[in-house]
Amino acid sequence: MDSQKGPTPGSPADSTPEADPYSVARAIVLRQLTSSAKSRKQLADKLAERDVPEEVAEAVLDRFEEVQLIDDSEFARMWVRSRSQTRSLARSAIRRELSEKGIDPELAEDALEQISSDDEAEAARALVERKLSRAAVPQDPKERDKQVRRLVSMLARKGYSPGLGFSVVNDILAAQESGEL
Repeated sequence: MDSQKGPTPGSPADSTPEADPYSVARAIVLRQLTSSAKSRKQLADKLAERDVPEEVAEAVLDRFEEVQLIDDSEFARMWVRSRSQTRSLARSAIRRELSEKGIDPELAEDALEQISSDDEAEAARALVERKLSRAAVPQDPKERDKQVRRLVSMLARKGYSPGLGFSVVNDILAAQESGEL
């Protein structure tokens, strides 16, 4: 092994007194941003985990924002697009995720404007249709009620309101029973 190589930036061996904390913090942030976009809070949390002094973390994060490598507004817009398309999550679920990632509520609301009520209803409809494509509508009222509850629960886990869930599920089941689907 080459003895001239020093410790990897951000590694435990790198936290020696002679290691420049700013270099360590920059290396950690760059490594984090290489794998995927992150919010400022996520990066601050990662720096805190690695025992980077708070004032150093703030200075490094401020500089990354200044050069637009950290942009919570853009992160929120990208997160909303991704989660609504790939996971079919409702606005309330995405809002909760953005909050957990430290996105300011105003920025989150601006980003969530990308999803209209019609988009949300259509996504819920697609989820239910996909689930029902493999199942017949039960004739027994108790079994039908159980199917409705399960479908509405599935939508609720994705953040859809019970009102929208029952409306979408009942509309689709009625269409299936009448042969429209």
